[in-house]
Amino acid sequence: MKVVILCGGLGTRMREETEFRPKPMVLVGGRPILWHIMKYYAHYGHKEFVLCLGYKGEVIKDYFRNYHWNTSDVTLRLGRVPQTTYHTQHDEEDWQVTLMDTGQETQTGGRLRRALAHINDDTFLMTYGDGLINSNINDTINFHKKHGKIATLTAVQPSGRFGALALEGSQVVVFTEKPEREAAFVSGGFFVFQKSIGDYLDDDTCVLEQEPCRRLAREGQLHAYQHTGFWQCMDTIREQELLNKVWRTGQAPWKIW
Repeated sequence: MKVVILCGGLGTRMREETEFRPKPMVLVGGRPILWHIMKYYAHYGHKEFVLCLGYKGEVIKDYFRNYHWNTSDVTLRLGRVPQTTYHTQHDEEDWQVTLMDTGQETQTGGRLRRALAHINDDTFLMTYGDGLINSNINDTINFHKKHGKIATLTAVQPSGRFGALALEGSQVVVFTEKPEREAAFVSGGFFVFQKSIGDYLDDDTCVLEQEPCRRLAREGQLHAYQHTGFWQCMDTIREQELLNKVWRTGQAPWKIW
């Protein structure tokens, strides 16, 4: 199943890092957080990725174009017949990565709408390039198929700064973007969609978390898979430092591969 990852935002609250690279390329444990997210999906068998690029997208393109160079021990033989030998084997060698420029100013819904051109199946996965989780995504997919609606999000329980949900059972009946007060469950940003989500996306100015999600909720087309385990976004330098601290313990909850 294909995985769309939104990688084009400015990351303004991490300006110390994002002045030089897009937020998905900010390092956690010596690797871009984007790599951790992709390793998570690949662990569950989802190895076809569509990366929606925008701000400093060339940095992500360069990283994957030179993936072996960036991640391997290398021996160079110089001279008239140069030779490069990579000494490191990678579990990522069977990944398929589509890198698409979705525009500098395009909003989240607009990026997703553009990505649909690379989605051939009726069902696909989507997330953002700045969050880590330890839920079983295949359980979420099975849940999505059982309720038969257009969208499933993973609901998590951090402090409230994200899309707050009002639930009736597993059905989302109200979606409110970034409430000021904490909510019992918020959107963790890991979605399963039917390709018909495109009917809810207008143009490049469309913000997925606003009218599309509110409309899905009103129409009974948005359900929530409730996850009470680990989830953490990386929206600030403090959160990057937290993730690096957890990684250094050797017991990072999201490292399930």
